[in-house]
Amino acid sequence: MQEESEPKLRNPEMEGSRKPTTEPPSTALAYQDPHYWNERFSKEEHYEWFKDYSHFRHLIQAHIPPTSSVLELGCGNSQLCEEMYRDGITEVTCTDLSAVAVEKMQKRLEAKGYKEIKVLEADMLDLPFNDECFDVVIEKGTMDVLFVNSGDPWNPRPETVAQVKAMLEGVHRVLKLDGIFISISFGQPHFRRPLFDAPNFTWSVEWSTFGDGFHYFFYVLRKGKRSSSDEGSSGKNEIPSICLFQEELEGEDFIFRTNIDENS
Repeated sequence: MQEESEPKLRNPEMEGSRKPTTEPPSTALAYQDPHYWNERFSKEEHYEWFKDYSHFRHLIQAHIPPTSSVLELGCGNSQLCEEMYRDGITEVTCTDLSAVAVEKMQKRLEAKGYKEIKVLEADMLDLPFNDECFDVVIEKGTMDVLFVNSGDPWNPRPETVAQVKAMLEGVHRVLKLDGIFISISFGQPHFRRPLFDAPNFTWSVEWSTFGDGFHYFFYVLRKGKRSSSDEGSSGKNEIPSICLFQEELEGEDFIFRTNIDENS
């Protein structure tokens, strides 16, 4: 899949959001602990995982019409929903497992007058929505948390596979017949395709990349568009070379990815 060029757009409101205001955990396993997130969100107002909106805005605009109903999984304290709202995508429902994150997000959106955006406490492994009710489901780094204790990335632990499949089954269920799932991830295609290509899913799989040093993947899964050419997963591909910028070395994305690699 050819890498798309990335326009150098900056939003002043996003500046400074790359450095967490809380210390990263000593082990990546903490990212799977709800208590860690409640404590973190109680202290931290805003942090963007995997770059801010300006880096992939062109991809959002290419795939999400303004009239879409959108479900965001694991909103945390990101400004993704606000950025989409400012781009005319106003029918957004945000969810997070953390009650602290949900309460703070509700207050933040209300203060800014974004009353159309709904924020709910919900588990992405057990989505509380009816079948076929969203045009788009989007997540940014949320699914990656499920992989922090996955073991060998070529042969993840059964517990990890079961959780990821539960998430994907829920996403597939709540998407409309022609809906799309957007996953913004560190996970490379040769690791993600075997899960995305499970036989009970009807979506096609495509992806783009963005980022200066790290390669972040922007997956687009289109429900009902699977063909015979989409079946099966790719073999081992060469890992993209990494030339890190100072801000990326200092960011928590680097620590997060390093901990996952060490745990694998």
